Amino acid sequence: MVNNFEQSQSILQTVIEIAKAENADGIVSLLEKSEISIEQTDYDNWNNGTYYFTIFVTVDVKSYVAVKNNLKELEADLLQRFSETMRRSQDEQVVQINIIPKAGSVVPEQHPHRPLSAIELERKALLIAYLNKCSEDELIGEILMPLFRHLGFQRITIAGHKDKALEYGKDIWMKYVLPTQNVLYFGIQAKKGKLDSSGMSKAGNANVAEILNQVTMMLGHEIFDPETSRKVLVDHAFIIAGGEITKQARNWIAGQLDISKRSQIMFMEREDILNLFIVNNISLPANAFPTSQDNDDDNLPF
Repeated sequence: MVNNFEQSQSILQTVIEIAKAENADGIVSLLEKSEISIEQTDYDNWNNGTYYFTIFVTVDVKSYVAVKNNLKELEADLLQRFSETMRRSQDEQVVQINIIPKAGSVVPEQHPHRPLSAIELERKALLIAYLNKCSEDELIGEILMPLFRHLGFQRITIAGHKDKALEYGKDIWMKYVLPTQNVLYFGIQAKKGKLDSSGMSKAGNANVAEILNQVTMMLGHEIFDPETSRKVLVDHAFIIAGGEITKQARNWIAGQLDISKRSQIMFMEREDILNLFIVNNISLPANAFPTSQDNDDDNLPF
């Protein structure tokens, strides 16, 4: 059924990805900042039955006023896009799109430690499942890059895993422009699993000695900013883990660094990633959604 949360989110993500491929920036911006709900509004029991759905696109008042003058055309465009995405479901049809304004509740407080809504908890569960199975490259490319880009960081560049010798301790470097127009540079060392302080890494985990060597190299190596045509040092280093960063690991790293370098280190573990990703309403990776089981008929030998 389309009004199942996971399937409706998968449909929404597909519509957004197609709109991105078509450079329909207005559609992408509207859908990414909206709350989407799909409700069954009619049923026809003829020929095994057909379910009819209405999609409600709830936007903040400012966004609604911006599209109000061409609301009918925009709703017709969205109807076509959602209908194309659901074409394989013969017994389910989207018959109407309603864009509606709602003050104050569309963009909730973006504090990462606030209570999550029921829908946000479901999105968080999908993201947890994705983090459990994704690779380190997917963590960087599908999670961290969209997250930091959304948070306002600029020139986000992957150092690359093809040539480890050229990473100089960092997986990503980026910069953040302060309101005063001063620029801070950041490096990221990311690990997929748990970061602990054991003497030997377990499968999927990384020990702190490995991280310390990479972070020390990161802080001491210059990066080239092509926008300013000069080399700069990293101001701060993020140590990011797709799992837990234990207290013992944090204390061990802090104990090995002098006071000046200690203030340059920031930690981010799984719970931090999850909360920031969800409260900022960032689109989940396409592979975070379960594969649909509704198209078994496509595999019939005739």
